[in-house]
Amino acid sequence: MPTTTVAAASEVRGDFVLTIVCPDRPGIVHAVTGWLLQHHGNILESQQFDDARAGKFFMRIDFEVHEPVDAEDLRADFAGAVARDFDMQFELWDAAAPYRTLIMVSKQLHCLNDLLFRKSTGELQIDVPVVVSNHRDAEPLVRSYGIDFQHVPVTPDTKEDAERTLMGLVDDLGIHLVVLARYMQILSDPLCRQLSGRAINIHHSFLPSFKGAKPYHAAFDRGVKLVGATAHYVTADLDEGPIIEQDVTRADHTYTAEQLVVAGRDVEAAVLSRAVRWHSQTRVLEHDGRTVVFR
Repeated sequence: MPTTTVAAASEVRGDFVLTIVCPDRPGIVHAVTGWLLQHHGNILESQQFDDARAGKFFMRIDFEVHEPVDAEDLRADFAGAVARDFDMQFELWDAAAPYRTLIMVSKQLHCLNDLLFRKSTGELQIDVPVVVSNHRDAEPLVRSYGIDFQHVPVTPDTKEDAERTLMGLVDDLGIHLVVLARYMQILSDPLCRQLSGRAINIHHSFLPSFKGAKPYHAAFDRGVKLVGATAHYVTADLDEGPIIEQDVTRADHTYTAEQLVVAGRDVEAAVLSRAVRWHSQTRVLEHDGRTVVFR
């Protein structure tokens, strides 16, 4: 019956995302699209960028197939059929697969609250099995979403053990992404290297002008007219990792210090959520300390 045929076809349909970084040379697009044709692939979205300065080619393709195949089989086939010949670094994922995400937070909960809400509404393609904090302030909020909360205190004497606990959770839970949602502890260099390319941090964009525990109050004292935030990948160089997203909002002389803080929190939450969304959709490609973001 026609209805049975349609149902069967939809059952074997797969939606996948392929990202590529490789030396720029003729024939890349032809090779990739030819491989897709062999697998009866239909391109849903395609974006590419040629970095003439670095001689690098970047590409992201969202495609569907109508044959019974999974991401692992496609990945293996692409590696042998195309990637090797063009010296490609590539990723190929099921487009609907949620990123397993561990969120870290301290006492400021605005970014955490925004991420959990967007995750609950389906706006973010992430699965959050646990939230880790060095304080207990976030515990009621986290548990209200039915998510496990892990209190991992950090002192100079316990920092090494705390980071070992964190990496144990990352490994045991199959975590793809760690999000520092206003986690006010500096990660060690070895931990930053372990999480390279899969940890995102958010901070205000006053750096390096206004440092310390109350940067917004310091900015208020100087009469700043812009409040901004930066989301970036975590590296051993503090707050200097590859930038994923930034934004600003206007302020003026009528703002109190408290209103400046509120404006800053709004920008931080929005910028972090966009960075997490793009990363979890495999839209962010790193190269040479910079990012290419296919929005």
